[in-house]
Amino acid sequence: MRIKTVEAWWIKIPIEASRQHRSDFGRLTTFDSAILRIETDDGIVGWGEGKNAAGSSGTYGTLVHMINHEIGPKLIGRDPADISTIWEMLYNGVRHETAANSGHAMPEIARRGLSVAAISAVDIALWDILGKSLGVPVWKLLGGRKADRLPAYASGGWESVDRIGEQLRSYIAAGGFKSVKMRVGAMDRALHVSASRVRAARKAIGPDVDLMVDAHGTYTVAEAKRFIQMVADCDLAWFEEPVIADDKPGMAEVRAAGNVPIAAGESEATRFAFRDLAMLRAADIFQPDPAFCGGITEAMRISSLASAFNLRFAPHLWAGAPCFFSGLHLCAASPASFIIEYSLGANPMIHDLVEDTVSVKDGMVEIPDRPGLGFTINQRVLETHAQRQ
Repeated sequence: MRIKTVEAWWIKIPIEASRQHRSDFGRLTTFDSAILRIETDDGIVGWGEGKNAAGSSGTYGTLVHMINHEIGPKLIGRDPADISTIWEMLYNGVRHETAANSGHAMPEIARRGLSVAAISAVDIALWDILGKSLGVPVWKLLGGRKADRLPAYASGGWESVDRIGEQLRSYIAAGGFKSVKMRVGAMDRALHVSASRVRAARKAIGPDVDLMVDAHGTYTVAEAKRFIQMVADCDLAWFEEPVIADDKPGMAEVRAAGNVPIAAGESEATRFAFRDLAMLRAADIFQPDPAFCGGITEAMRISSLASAFNLRFAPHLWAGAPCFFSGLHLCAASPASFIIEYSLGANPMIHDLVEDTVSVKDGMVEIPDRPGLGFTINQRVLETHAQRQ
């Protein structure tokens, strides 16, 4: 079995006006991602996804061009089952053979960002192919699953102080969620506004539903510490990305200043960044995004780091179907996982791009049993919204 074709598209699916929301990213009018198709010479197709932004907050022309014209040609004729070897080859670049022989990484200078996003797309597609070729779901290849259903949390929460409670209660009603997450930070323009919204949310959902908050890294260290004090009576399950990911010592300072667990990692790429988070005691919960951190291969390594440091693993899954399904398999196999992110904002990249129904019942999401990642791409939607670079 050899790789025959590699093709990626910038998929841009409009969000109907009534379901659009505004956050610190601005108003999200479309859901965008780089979707990759790899086909082998015996006709097996694997699907992958690479990301460099959330929703419609970024563009994908450069990433798609990189996959199609720089990375794709290197993959033709390779055995798609050589997943880790291909990962290291793409990460280390021209010195990959020397790195392999020496037993340590010798990566190219521009190894993070778009480069790792492209590797992520390839890696996810290769795992999909391997599972399909062997007739087993990816979680079985990762070591098995610990349950056929796992808890999910409703991810959304942008409404104003007088409507946030209603919005979060609608999430709970929609899927029986026991945990909900809302956005705070720069979108509110003032700490007291975010704090008021959080207090309103807690009052509306009561004490028995876990409440998480996500600042998208928009606070300073001082602001994040003040915010924790202002919502100290709200029993937060975690405080996500309190400060910019580039300031890991600052995040550690925020964590040490309060008793709210810190979740972080959606802006981080590779196990090396998560090693630093662990060593600095900067986070309690690792949240790698499979479509940005380095794919399933790297996310599983990150999950092992979380387990080794007695931390928890809850990947960032505000994404398209290949990334989301990757997260399901990773959480099923990881001993450190405990909950799955489920977008309650408009997400046609999950619900329209695949023919399968992705839903939550009684706060639980099912882990796929089908070979590979376990979804079928809707070709009509793909062709309608694809923009090849």
